[in-house]
Amino acid sequence: MHPLSFPAATARRQLLLGGLVSTLLLATGCSRSAKPTARTLPKDATLLCLGDSLTFGYGAPAGTAYPPVLEQLTGHVAQNAGVNGDTAEGALARLPALLQANTPGLVLVSIGGNDFLRRLPPERTRAALTSIVQTAAASAQVVLIAQPEPALMALATGALKDHGLYAEVSGATGVPLFAGGWSHVLSRPELRSDQIHANAEGYKVFAERLAAWLREQKYVA
Repeated sequence: MHPLSFPAATARRQLLLGGLVSTLLLATGCSRSAKPTARTLPKDATLLCLGDSLTFGYGAPAGTAYPPVLEQLTGHVAQNAGVNGDTAEGALARLPALLQANTPGLVLVSIGGNDFLRRLPPERTRAALTSIVQTAAASAQVVLIAQPEPALMALATGALKDHGLYAEVSGATGVPLFAGGWSHVLSRPELRSDQIHANAEGYKVFAERLAAWLREQKYVA
């Protein structure tokens, strides 16, 4: 055998392996950077608004919570599944029956604020949020809605920020995140009924911002 055969064969194998690794890395990179594509909802599709008092509309007159306002803005029936004081684990327990009863086309998940106020372990909230979006995604499109991290100084200065858990769950599950909606409203005294709830105008502003985002993302026409 020619003395150059072994080095030549080794070099060829290295070249082939290098090409394979590069291909796999490129594919992995594309997979991580790929964003889920929204499917525009049929006109008769309903929205399931899963949440706590911010979804229920605490602090404002009946009919002025964000789900009925969102219904008017989008033309899609919006089921208000907000429960005052509910936690992420509580919403997860309610979710299967709500999905069966409503068969929604889109589930809007806004929950977790009470977990933060009660100082529940973050890993429990993260696990519950992850299970919620995964359970809902089995039968509907899902959007995760961030809630602010409780901070008295940020509240006083009008600089509330979303809790980091929502970006983590969105990144881990691939579920789109509507960021900044509640932080924007609850940072403004004129849009609040108390320190942690919106008033009727606040819920209206939130619904308008959410509706505009849903149109931008092509969920609604």
